[in-house]
Amino acid sequence: MKIEDIVNLTEGTLTNIPKVQAVEAATVYPSKVEHGDLFFSSSQEEIDIAIKNGAYAIVYDNENIIKNDEEIAWIKVSDIQLAAFKLIRYAIIKKEAKFFLLSPHEMSFLKMILLQKSNIAFIANDWRKAFEQILNSNDSLFVGINKELMELIKPDVQRLESDVEGYAISDTLFRTTFKVGGYAYQEKELIPFHLEYLLRVVAFCESFSLPCSIDRVKYTKHFIPVFIDGSLKSTQASKSDKVAIFCDNIPDIIKAREYIRHSNTWVKGIVLTPPKTKVEGIDRPHWFKTEEEVREILKSIHFNYAFIYNADKSILNTIQQEYSLF
Repeated sequence: MKIEDIVNLTEGTLTNIPKVQAVEAATVYPSKVEHGDLFFSSSQEEIDIAIKNGAYAIVYDNENIIKNDEEIAWIKVSDIQLAAFKLIRYAIIKKEAKFFLLSPHEMSFLKMILLQKSNIAFIANDWRKAFEQILNSNDSLFVGINKELMELIKPDVQRLESDVEGYAISDTLFRTTFKVGGYAYQEKELIPFHLEYLLRVVAFCESFSLPCSIDRVKYTKHFIPVFIDGSLKSTQASKSDKVAIFCDNIPDIIKAREYIRHSNTWVKGIVLTPPKTKVEGIDRPHWFKTEEEVREILKSIHFNYAFIYNADKSILNTIQQEYSLF
């Protein structure tokens, strides 16, 4: 690519008169720079390494950068990250690549049911990794969950279709029987209000001919139920009326509490969170700072459902995971 094209695409300013006229490739990692490459960075140390490795052009946004080689091109931009993705936008037009912004739940189900991942790329949340992924990949289908980053890559990034085939036949809080594609799936380890995410992902896979299997569905990391006894040891649902539910998001807790409020009026639920966490409908949840405090709360308070938000996953070393029908 010609230097003048890079200046135009990044909306930068060429701050010197270089001898080089074009570059071979681009990267944001100095260790990956090869002879004739374009390098994006605002770190003096990284830029010096890139030049030593043979960089022909530097895109930077730090006014204090010292230009140690006037023969190469120096392109000043207002924002290094934005400039890098302006170049990416040009690259994806040539590739005719498609990008989709998924929710974390949708991404969990997509990775779960896909039978192979060789024909789809999962965009990293770190912008440098994402830059390298897109620029150096032959994939034409990309998905990611970082809204800010995905819109930086493609301002009109698509989301999964919301009006898709499939519906629940019956459910409890921890199991769902549903129908999709003419088939009924019996009592899957699926939270009923997670079904909408799964159905959107199934429709997405079908539209892009991505091989998948709904039989692989199980609880996601976002909502993990563990049936326990009075000593906090895992047990079968038939032997206990207590379940600890580990959640990584507040909306799932709110939806689950609403579900049990309408379906199980006898159930007593409690919510455990780190200090000062706000949960809609609860004036003051049970706060904890350590895993030991979580265990003490579970031992000392009567409950049927204990929703535990943002607990360290190592607590599962004490409370073993075991999924059963409640």
